[in-house]
Amino acid sequence: MADDALKALMSRIADALERQSPPPPSAPDLAAAEAFVWHADRGWLEPVARVNRIELELLLGIEHARDTLLENTRRFARSLPANNALLWGSRGMGKSSLVKAVHARVRQEQLSTAALVLVEIHREDIASLPGLLTVIRGLDQRFILFCDDLSFDAQDSSYKSLKALLEGGIEGRPDNAVFYATSNRRHLLPREMIENERSTAINPGDAVEEKISLSDRFGLWLGFHPCDQDTYFAIVETYAARFGIAVPVALLHRDANEWSITRGARSGRVAWQFIQDLAGRLGRPLT
Repeated sequence: MADDALKALMSRIADALERQSPPPPSAPDLAAAEAFVWHADRGWLEPVARVNRIELELLLGIEHARDTLLENTRRFARSLPANNALLWGSRGMGKSSLVKAVHARVRQEQLSTAALVLVEIHREDIASLPGLLTVIRGLDQRFILFCDDLSFDAQDSSYKSLKALLEGGIEGRPDNAVFYATSNRRHLLPREMIENERSTAINPGDAVEEKISLSDRFGLWLGFHPCDQDTYFAIVETYAARFGIAVPVALLHRDANEWSITRGARSGRVAWQFIQDLAGRLGRPLT
């Protein structure tokens, strides 16, 4: 009787644990959208009904980065060798906008029968990359895995997982995936974090090298730098022409310059914010 009671108890415990366990992830419906957001807690790719992006032609002042990333993505879409890419540098100069615009352009070009899918993974979910790769490995589609504003603080060790996944893991990156990240830091790690490693390590050079080598795992480093006034005005003029905002150039420049002074910066983002304000004042929708 005691044995039967124990077996019944164990069975109830097992049933309770099974009910609390999350169900295994189902195969994603990749026909539902062209872009998805990875939810690590559920192992689920959420379809994005409408991607927030601007057209590739509207991204001015970053021509070298634009052409390089576009060509790399075209090769990837054709199942040719392609590099992971780190887009680093000044805020508001179009790093994340470029990734989304390039994805849209290459999809339009239909360079392959395999669909090109954009998957955004949040910074806090970087440690779940192995789970994401398990979901997409072996699928027919080709995936751009995209992490915006990637960086690590002094207490964060998930960079080690990312470093292994980019190139050094036992399975390696699957052929149908490439990793694009944006960051304001060239080396992704704060200077004080590197200095702490240097001061406490038995071999300081090796410790610092491990920190810096994370960025080296990206085959492409694309730098974004502050734009000058002429470039800023060109961006504003391009936006105004694209959305049919008819304002004399001298007046447009004057107002755009005043806007940039209040923002304390000149960038593509500041130009877009100015155009949104101007369009609102003129009662014109940006469509």
